[in-house]
Amino acid sequence: MVKFLDIQKINAQYQDQLKAATAQVIDSGWYILGNAVGQFEVDFAKYCQVKHCIGVANGLDALILVLRAYKLLGKLKEGDEVIVPANTFIATVLAVSENGLKPVFVEPNPTTFNIDINKIEEAITAKTKIIMPVHLYGQAVDMKGIRGLADQHNLLVLEDAAQAHGAYSGAQKVGAWGDAAGFSFYPGKNLGALGDGGAVTTNDDELAKMVRVLRNYGSEKKYHNQVVGMNSRLDELQAALLSVKLPYLDKETEQRRAIAARYNNEINNPLIELPQWNEQKWEHVFHLYVIRCQHRTELQEYLNKNGIQTVIHYPIPPHKQAAYKEWNEDSYPLTEVIHDEVLSIPVSPVLEVAEVTEVIQKINNFRI
Repeated sequence: MVKFLDIQKINAQYQDQLKAATAQVIDSGWYILGNAVGQFEVDFAKYCQVKHCIGVANGLDALILVLRAYKLLGKLKEGDEVIVPANTFIATVLAVSENGLKPVFVEPNPTTFNIDINKIEEAITAKTKIIMPVHLYGQAVDMKGIRGLADQHNLLVLEDAAQAHGAYSGAQKVGAWGDAAGFSFYPGKNLGALGDGGAVTTNDDELAKMVRVLRNYGSEKKYHNQVVGMNSRLDELQAALLSVKLPYLDKETEQRRAIAARYNNEINNPLIELPQWNEQKWEHVFHLYVIRCQHRTELQEYLNKNGIQTVIHYPIPPHKQAAYKEWNEDSYPLTEVIHDEVLSIPVSPVLEVAEVTEVIQKINNFRI
């Protein structure tokens, strides 16, 4: 069986360092917002080329806290509109609705599956206050274009970078283009913890201060609560483990990109549509390698029978989810087609050359 993602094998590469980091945290006697979190925040901010990194409990909370901070800072209010991609994981939308804001869906670019910049302007109204681009599957959105639109209309930009650690959009990394960004360190991410974790990145001193207060019960000084906050702190142990893995992230990304290049060069089946990206730039870090097939069910069953694990990211778009019944009758045709046809195939830094070859051969042999 070629595993879709062998997290145990990925972490086994660094097991001695991970165990040593765990022991160091245990022995320190300090388990919440200690030196490990502080050091990781410094290191990840530097990696993302920004002034501030604030560690939080998970990627969804990172987005929720930024939007909540903007409300407290007077930059957003209940009912304001947030432009989001129709083609995304539901967390993007949950962060918006959680804050009493209104998501406005925009269809994707048919090539990248990311939000179509050419369709954003027509979605902007007097109530629009923020654009939330998602670097889906690890491929960076054209942030120069997004930034230009936002500046033209005096809008904020919040990047959902949960899948795109280390991806570049032009000369800057994702997480540095927006007024703020949210990252996830879910175990399956390119930079994955051994549990949940997330972070906010920003160059805005005022926003960073407010997010730090909000993540800790709304308190800057213990038992003195300035605002209504929540408990959303990156765990000290997870921060220590992430600090072990961060120095290896770029190397692992290169391995992912090498596998993706092989797929694009060697998969040759008229039934399969491959992702497109600029191989000369670091715009795609391949959190996922996603193909399209009109016969997805048959393809997935065929690959499973032939020992290739696959996953569907994602079978149901946000506007069709039962949680959001008020949008179920809305139509976003390209988004719906994409969700019916996409299939993620194995791509990870621990895939063996022979395993990649096997995936290629099996896909090339698929017939209807």
